[in-house]
Amino acid sequence: MKLEFYIYDDELWYITTDGRNCKLTENDTDIIAGLLSSISEMYPAAYASLQEEYSRSATNGKYYQFLMVRRFCKCNLGKLDNTKIDLANGTFNMERVSCPLRGECKHEGVICCPKFNSKLSEAELRVMRLVYDGLSNEEIAERLFLSPHTIKNHIKSVYAKLGIHEKAEFVKYADKNDIFCLTS
Repeated sequence: MKLEFYIYDDELWYITTDGRNCKLTENDTDIIAGLLSSISEMYPAAYASLQEEYSRSATNGKYYQFLMVRRFCKCNLGKLDNTKIDLANGTFNMERVSCPLRGECKHEGVICCPKFNSKLSEAELRVMRLVYDGLSNEEIAERLFLSPHTIKNHIKSVYAKLGIHEKAEFVKYADKNDIFCLTS
C-alpha cells in the first residue's frame, strides 16, 4: 500500500497510487487496520497515547480506530508534497506538519513527531545521532565525554542489532525509519 496524505478543509485525505483523491473515513477499514498495525509496532508510545486520548470512543470500534489513525496522520503526514510517498509498504515517511499547538501540546514528541521503536538504547541513539550528523568517533567521544573505545563499541553494537555493516547503511536505515525526527 502506497499513499500520500494531506489535509483539505480540516479533513484527512489521501492520494492512491492510481491518482485518486479520497477522504479518509471510518469505512476505510483495510487502510486503518494497516496503519494501526504499523503505528503500534513502530511507534508504541504514540499508539498508547492515541488509545488514551480517544478511550471514550473505544466502544465504537471502527470510529475509535479511525480517530486514532486520523490524528496520527494529521500530526505527522498531513503536508501535501511531491518528495516522498507518506506511506509505502507499512513504512512512514514523516513530515514536520505545521500545528497551532506546536510547543504547547502534551502529545508533542509522542503522537506528533513520535520516537521510532528502534530497539536501540538511549546511549546508542545519542552516539548514532552524532554519527548520522557526520561527526568522527573522536569528535563524538569529546562531545559526549566518553572514550573513543566506548564510541566504537556503541557503533558496533548498533550495527549488530540492525544487521548493518557501515555508516551509509545506518544513514539509510535512519532516514527510512525517521529515527531522528525532522526539526525544520
